[in-house]
Amino acid sequence: MSSFKHSLVSSAALAVVLAAFAVPAFAAKAAVSPVDAVAQNPVVAPNDGLPSFRAKQAGDIGVRLRGLGVLTDESGEITSAAGAPLGLNAEVTSEFVPEVDISYFFTPYLAAELVLATTRHEVDAVAGGTHIPVGKVNLLPPTLTVQYHPMPSSRFSPYFGAGINYTIFYNEDAAGGTITSTSYDDSVGYAFQAGMDVAISGNWSLNFDVKKVFLDTKVEGNGTIGPWKSDVDLNPVLVGFGLGYRF
Repeated sequence: MSSFKHSLVSSAALAVVLAAFAVPAFAAKAAVSPVDAVAQNPVVAPNDGLPSFRAKQAGDIGVRLRGLGVLTDESGEITSAAGAPLGLNAEVTSEFVPEVDISYFFTPYLAAELVLATTRHEVDAVAGGTHIPVGKVNLLPPTLTVQYHPMPSSRFSPYFGAGINYTIFYNEDAAGGTITSTSYDDSVGYAFQAGMDVAISGNWSLNFDVKKVFLDTKVEGNGTIGPWKSDVDLNPVLVGFGLGYRF
């Protein structure tokens, strides 16, 4: 795994720690203080010469369009159907796709986000100089998180979140040759995130977001090597950058 991916994984791990402590503690605060100065004066007019912008408020609906990097951190030994080692390990490609997410603000501090995207990955069986194409598969991984926004009226507004992921594997294509069939089990996992909204003007903002999603799948197949299986941990880091608008 490259040093770049290691760095992203480390960043996501930090986000996990921050979210685990911050979300429960501050969600309670947000729940008992739903109306504050932000709601009374939602338009922020800074004295720095930059355009005014609208602070985050209860009832806001946000929509973002982001470019998303799905950086897999996979591990999984491939064995025979009976469990005998074949000396092979699963390898899954990282991919880059467009992504849409929708957020709803219960208070200026507390929001829920639903992420919608689909990716198609190549899967291989590798060992040393051996490289056997397994095939391709699509992933549909809707992810729902609850977020804490500690600075809803700031131009640079960070957030932390945690939630659940359900990944659907579909459109499975075996590579042919050595591997003639494949089957993937759907998966339920959990996710942690950290991100930043940067207000541009009015309701528009830029967004940077990092998520660590913990998910796995059981893969089974057949081919010239006989029936085989693998329990693969994918555990991707999702890195997104894009444009958002709040209604």
